[in-house]
Amino acid sequence: MITALDKNTALVLIDLQKGIAKGHTAPHPVQEVLTNSARLADAFRKAKLPVIIVTLDLRHAAWLKARRDSRRIPKNKLMLALAKLMMSLSGHASVVKEINTQPGDILITKTTPSAFYNTTLHAELQKRHITNIVLCGISTSNGVEGTARAAVERGYNVSFATDAMSDRSAGSHQSSIAYILPRLGELGNSSDIIQHLQNRE
Repeated sequence: MITALDKNTALVLIDLQKGIAKGHTAPHPVQEVLTNSARLADAFRKAKLPVIIVTLDLRHAAWLKARRDSRRIPKNKLMLALAKLMMSLSGHASVVKEINTQPGDILITKTTPSAFYNTTLHAELQKRHITNIVLCGISTSNGVEGTARAAVERGYNVSFATDAMSDRSAGSHQSSIAYILPRLGELGNSSDIIQHLQNRE
């Protein structure tokens, strides 16, 4: 249950990009996740609170280069340039249209599950004196959970919009919701969070 939101709270949307959203259907249909995420983004903008849109780009992910499946990752400049062109043409890295990105939104690109690792996210939050983040996106057990762990390490209050996140596997989603996320923050739905925006400390 969401008990409260801090006065300085930010919304952090995880990996709501075309190439990722299309592959996730359990347990919440993608359109439901996108609709609820968009409602949250609109509410935060209306409250003049930060909306942070995080996307994933694995082309420069160091951790993949040490794995046997690194064959899928381009290794030279020409192949990286080609991969970038293909991703651009396919819209793979583009934020889904439902989020309706605005000029005031903060855009972050990450290369690992955590949106904090080797990015400017913590600095952007600190500049705005943010003490609480609301997390949602895809996927629950990877990007959301990874970012939440890092947020707790940095002392943030964490709130989760469980109807605005999903996973490839219903089991992975449910495991995170039941066993991991409650240790890291408070869980509620998008309507709970929008209501609390009006009553934050």
